[in-house]
Amino acid sequence: MLRILLTGLALSAPLSALAQDPSAPAQPAPNAAEQPKAPEAAVEAKPAEPAAAAPAPAPAAAKPPEYLPNLYDVTVVETWDTLNVRERPDGQAKVIATLPATATGVELIARDPEGKWGKVNVGEKSGWVALRFLKPETGVWQTEALPQSLSCAGTEPFWSLKAAKSGVVFSEPDHEDRQLELRRVMDRGIEGEPTRGLIAGDDKGRLTGFVRPAQCWDGMSDRAYGLAISVILDGAETPSRMLTGCCTLAR
Repeated sequence: MLRILLTGLALSAPLSALAQDPSAPAQPAPNAAEQPKAPEAAVEAKPAEPAAAAPAPAPAAAKPPEYLPNLYDVTVVETWDTLNVRERPDGQAKVIATLPATATGVELIARDPEGKWGKVNVGEKSGWVALRFLKPETGVWQTEALPQSLSCAGTEPFWSLKAAKSGVVFSEPDHEDRQLELRRVMDRGIEGEPTRGLIAGDDKGRLTGFVRPAQCWDGMSDRAYGLAISVILDGAETPSRMLTGCCTLAR
C-alpha cells in the first residue's frame, strides 16, 4: 500500500521540478539588458556639422600714408615747456634750437630710417625732433590745388614763385612782380601726395612748373627742403628759359 501511494505522488509532481537537480545552485533570472539584440539595420554615419564660425572682424581701414613734406603741429608738450631740435636723430645729440609748445605749421621734410625722428627747419638751419611730439595737419595737399603756403625760390639767377589766392606771383630782382593766373594744377591722383604740375600765365607769356618731392638745398644757407621745382618761362614778350629751385610749405 505504501509503495502505491509514493508512486502516485511522484506522478502528480510537475515534470519541470523532476528535471531540476535539487543539489545545483539556483540560477538568477537573466537580465533583459544583457540579452543579445537582433542586429539593426546599418545606418550611414554622418559627419558632425562644424560649429558656425564667428564672423571675422572687418579689417580696419588702411591709414593713408603720411607723405612728405607736410605741415605738423607740436603736441603733448606742456605749455611752459619747449620741444628740442637736435643736431642728429638721437636723444643724446646736441640741442641746436627749440620749438614752443604751441608751434603750428612746422614743416616736416624727412624721417629717419626708424621713423622716430623728423627733420625740420628752424631759422636758417635744420635739425631733428622726436615725432611723438608732432601731429600732422590735414588738408595741406588738396586735389588739383597748391598749398596756400607754398613758396619756391632759386639762385643764379635769383627768382621766386609764391602761391596766392588769385593765382601765383613770380618775382625777379629789378623786375616788377608778375601776378599770374593759375590756369591748371595737376596731381597724380594719390591723396596727400605732393607732386604737382602747374600752368599759369598773363598777357606777357606762360609759366609751366613741375614740383616734386626731393631733398633740395638752396646753396645759401643750412636749411633743407623737401620739394624741388623746375620752371619753364616762354611767351611773345618773354625769352624762353628754364629755372630750377627749392620749395617750402613753412608759413
